[in-house]
Amino acid sequence: MVKVIVKAFDILELVARQKGHAISLTEVAQQLELNQATTANIISSLVAKEYLEHIGKKKGYRLGPAAYNLTSQVTYGQNLVSAAQDIMEQLLQQLNETCLLGVMRNNKRYILHIINTTQEIQVQTTNERSIYATASGRVLLAYLTTKELERFIQQNNLPDEENWKGASTFEGLQSELEKIRADGMVITYLSNRHVKGFAVPIYEHQQVVAGLSVFLPEYRCSEAIQIVIIQLLKEAGLAISKKLGYKAGE
Repeated sequence: MVKVIVKAFDILELVARQKGHAISLTEVAQQLELNQATTANIISSLVAKEYLEHIGKKKGYRLGPAAYNLTSQVTYGQNLVSAAQDIMEQLLQQLNETCLLGVMRNNKRYILHIINTTQEIQVQTTNERSIYATASGRVLLAYLTTKELERFIQQNNLPDEENWKGASTFEGLQSELEKIRADGMVITYLSNRHVKGFAVPIYEHQQVVAGLSVFLPEYRCSEAIQIVIIQLLKEAGLAISKKLGYKAGE
């Protein structure tokens, strides 16, 4: 047997046994009685291939989407998708605009679930996009801890002024994120694509775990339509959060 491959499978099996909870590099090395440097190298490769994902320096690692793709029995983020799917379908019926459920994965906005509008002109997006460039990404960024935000900026730099007006300095970014938390939502406008995006946080218990977003071409987003989108999106976000154990006011 090739020892490093056996060790990689041992690590995957150990992480899988956590049932969605993260485990740190130190804990992996200790439980499998492996050298920490060797463990770090193997985990780095598994993260690069998306079999594991890193969710924070102190939180550690959990299974990534590639691991779930090996079996049709479960899907990545299944609990979130299960809670959101019917409510997103209802939101589509109400607005007939594309809506998506996004999470932060490897410092990118990753789509867990998307339902597309039936309208002839649609806004296209990709599974992974910049956190700064998406409404759901900005919502997720707004609810990071101070240390998590600082680490994110160290790894990704600050957004440029063209990408996020007013957020190109640390103080400016903090001000923008404070506004998102105060409003409980964010609105983005991509002038180069003439697209408007709206997003609200999704809570699991009392922690933000995802962003629910609606986006559409600017020409379909009148002031009256924008008011309706905001109201329905907030209602949908709260309904999904309640299904995930969120209790307002706690």
